[in-house]
Amino acid sequence: MAQEEIDLRGLKCPLPALMARKHLRDAAFGAEIHIITDDPMAPIDVPHMCRQEGYDVVAVTRDGDIARMVLKRSA
Repeated sequence: MAQEEIDLRGLKCPLPALMARKHLRDAAFGAEIHIITDDPMAPIDVPHMCRQEGYDVVAVTRDGDIARMVLKRSA
């Protein structure tokens, strides 16, 4: 399965959601996108975008100010 890691630290919403959407659109079906961000709103905005666009949110974890999200382009 294809996997891509995208470091979006330093970007403020809506940029993390927009960048995640662009990478998901460009990804192969079944591919996972791993997002790293430090924007406190991104763990809310990115999963919301995924629900609207039909992408899967596999995991959202936080470690202090850093959030990691695993997103998947469904087949």
